[in-house]
Amino acid sequence: MLIQGTRVLVLGGHGLVGRAIINALLPKEPAEIVIHSLHQVEADQAVEEHAPHAGVTKLTACSGDILGRAGATGLDAIATHIMPITNENLKEFTLYTIIQRHKPQILIDCVNTATAIAYRNVFKSAESLFSELQEKQLTEETAAQLLDALYIPRLIRHIQVLYRGMIDFGTKFYGKIGTTGTGGMGLNIPYTHSEEKPSRVLLSKSAMAGAHSMMLFLMGRTPGAPITKELKPAAAIAWKKIGYGPISRKGVPIKMVDARPIPLGSHMSTHNPDAAQVRDDTLQNVFIDTGENGIFSLEEFSALTTCEQMEFVTPEEIAQHLVFEVEGGNTGFDIIGALDTTIIGPSYRAGLMRHWALERMVELEQKHQVDSVAFEMLGPPRLSKLLFEAHLLRLVCGEMQKVRALTAQQLCDKLNRLMVEEPEHANRIAAIGVPILLEDGNLIRGPKLIVPPNAEQEPVTAEKLEKWVHDGWVDLRLRNCQRWIDRFDIIHQEIEQVPDDDTSSRYLRTERFWHDENIILPGKIAGWIFAVEEQGARMK
Repeated sequence: MLIQGTRVLVLGGHGLVGRAIINALLPKEPAEIVIHSLHQVEADQAVEEHAPHAGVTKLTACSGDILGRAGATGLDAIATHIMPITNENLKEFTLYTIIQRHKPQILIDCVNTATAIAYRNVFKSAESLFSELQEKQLTEETAAQLLDALYIPRLIRHIQVLYRGMIDFGTKFYGKIGTTGTGGMGLNIPYTHSEEKPSRVLLSKSAMAGAHSMMLFLMGRTPGAPITKELKPAAAIAWKKIGYGPISRKGVPIKMVDARPIPLGSHMSTHNPDAAQVRDDTLQNVFIDTGENGIFSLEEFSALTTCEQMEFVTPEEIAQHLVFEVEGGNTGFDIIGALDTTIIGPSYRAGLMRHWALERMVELEQKHQVDSVAFEMLGPPRLSKLLFEAHLLRLVCGEMQKVRALTAQQLCDKLNRLMVEEPEHANRIAAIGVPILLEDGNLIRGPKLIVPPNAEQEPVTAEKLEKWVHDGWVDLRLRNCQRWIDRFDIIHQEIEQVPDDDTSSRYLRTERFWHDENIILPGKIAGWIFAVEEQGARMK
């Protein structure tokens, strides 16, 4: 797409790759670049740094934790990731509010999400919990720490919020700078964060990076979603600065010490204040700043980037590839596109054999005088509901056009009478856990329900009832009968819109597809409802 005149949001814009991407975007003259960082001071610094080269582009700073909700602490913060998302709490998420405020047409995500999630270290929290379980001294604090460290809920919630924000506020392009987690190295990576080789935490980072890519792969296959791209550097990324000065570890300057020989002893402690005298001056040396990966010495950088080790790629190269992808170019480095071209999709052979499989099943239906409608093994329960409702329409009317010819009251009377006069139809439905709600308010059900799944003397409110009916109850009330008549009217209108003289391959659902409306096929109708009415169509 054309970058000129657009509004661009760069998440993680203060980082190494974010800075390079902003530098690459500015010559394209976007109307505005919103630079995000975790801390406001970092975002302000980034705006100040790029201001001399901004030209016609407005630079705006914003900040916040894009994985959380503003102001959420304690159990409330944990609930952010594990409880169901709603339209109400969605607006509390920092990422959603940032997208809502700035409404970017282009969103570029340079945050190392996999690292941010994986380094919460679920293993450490799990070990603490396990130890307390062994000692039968489980504390709420330890249990809460483990819940807070869970990776998958945090990643899924992040994608949900990101997707909804971009859909709701019109983002057209989403570009992600991902990671392999190991700088492109394998399970034999010698650079670890613990005594394990490879580190569990490091592998968690790679696992999250892969899961993240798969979530973006699904987003790229969602109708209406923004164009989705991911570039995944498989090397160290460097560099931001080379210089001489104080050396810090995790933001804390390393103090010089006066060390002296002491007896080894029979015991060892990680921390021993008496082992050496800490001086007031700090360690000063030559360093290379590689951004997120930290500050390295000359020899550390030499070892990391030498042949057969991690090696490295510059942030400017990544930025050039990303901008080229935004403009519609094909760099060959897009992970989402690569997955699209390498997966095994539906086949001609399967399509040919599908016809035979359906024919054989129809023959067996006729032989055994049964209707094979739903067993509630595919899911969701709503599918079983829709299949059975369409099947009951088939029993009382036979044809789609006959359903359209009835009033809702006539159709309702026919369906409810069928349940009374031929109860075995209702028994087959109730047996799999799907109840039937009649017009008079009575319920036909079996001993166990699929929906609601875990209710125990739960009060039946009007709101809950409608949700249960929508999610997995056969609904034979007047209002739903009208809904089915309306559905068949819409299908008829779609057929009528196909020109009589157009016999090309342009249209999928023609008169021939619907058998001239002379038959009701529940599976085909349920597929139409999912694809058209509920916007759940496959696009690739």
